[in-house]
Amino acid sequence: MRRGIHLLEEVDFRPMNSRRPLEYLTWLTRYKREDETRTAPELTSGMSIRSRDIDLAGAFYAVGITGHPQFKVVTLWECHGGWDGGWRQMMDIYRGVDQRLFLSDIDDLRHSAFSRPLGAVAGSPPLTQVPPAEFYLFESARVRPGAALDYLAAVRAERAPLLAEHGHRLAGLYEVLFTDNEAVTLWGVSLDDHLATQRARDAALGLDDEATADPRLLAWGRRARDFLDGPWRETLLAPFPGSRLAPERASG
Repeated sequence: MRRGIHLLEEVDFRPMNSRRPLEYLTWLTRYKREDETRTAPELTSGMSIRSRDIDLAGAFYAVGITGHPQFKVVTLWECHGGWDGGWRQMMDIYRGVDQRLFLSDIDDLRHSAFSRPLGAVAGSPPLTQVPPAEFYLFESARVRPGAALDYLAAVRAERAPLLAEHGHRLAGLYEVLFTDNEAVTLWGVSLDDHLATQRARDAALGLDDEATADPRLLAWGRRARDFLDGPWRETLLAPFPGSRLAPERASG
């Protein structure tokens, strides 16, 4: 089995305009649904590469109150066939720098976009097998140079079973490619389980005497510092209807 190759993109919209993320997400999910019936990739004016092998697995509205910039979109793309599949198709559009690269139906809609290529590691479930969730916990961790795989192995062995007890389903364990100091994890969770987990942590800190404490949540934070070398952040993402990881797609 080939390694799973993915692309994570964070898109900002400025000046602050609440309609722009909605317009972008609606445009994106609509045209990717059209690509599901394509038999061959094609470079088009206005929409760049059109291919069923470059699959929009998740389109999310970032929950700003959890630490994202307001009005932000996060997308997760799956390159079917790995390096020689969807990734090759994306790279092909840059050969010769075709002028169609510089035409887009969404010119002036986005303010900025930042992409990170991701490589799945052992224990990361295929996205086609990840059930939709109400919310997704998105972690970006800066690790010591060269420690990404060790950190993700510890997450798989130690943290995943703990979070599973708190209703979190592992959706992705990723090494950020072309760098040696960043890892990304993704977890599906319901709102109720998210809230219960936060209260269990508060109780372990002695800050909630009405919830059952789980000191293991604090212990993982100490354990993670064996690998970390900079900022670590968890934020929440709300799946937008029309992508595979959104609950509405669960029935078909």
